[in-house]
Amino acid sequence: MIFIDPPLWPTRGRVWSHLVSDESFEELHAFAERLGMPPRAFERDHYDVPSELYEAAITQGAEPVGCQELLGRLTRAGLRRPKHPRGA
Repeated sequence: MIFIDPPLWPTRGRVWSHLVSDESFEELHAFAERLGMPPRAFERDHYDVPSELYEAAITQGAEPVGCQELLGRLTRAGLRRPKHPRGA
């Protein structure tokens, strides 16, 4: 399943959401492509989605969840790729 958190993350003059899958990166990439996201929007384990695409993502089937729920789903699925591995 695909999940999206609320657009709360300000960067580069815009506000962003995170889009993740709890199934596979293949599912995530396919959904992001249908949403019109460029490959450069993928970062380690999620897509950064601008606020203006938030509603479109939900309309196309992404489940809106809070930030902590999104992170939990990603982690439990074994798809979390931390920015800095432990011990680095």
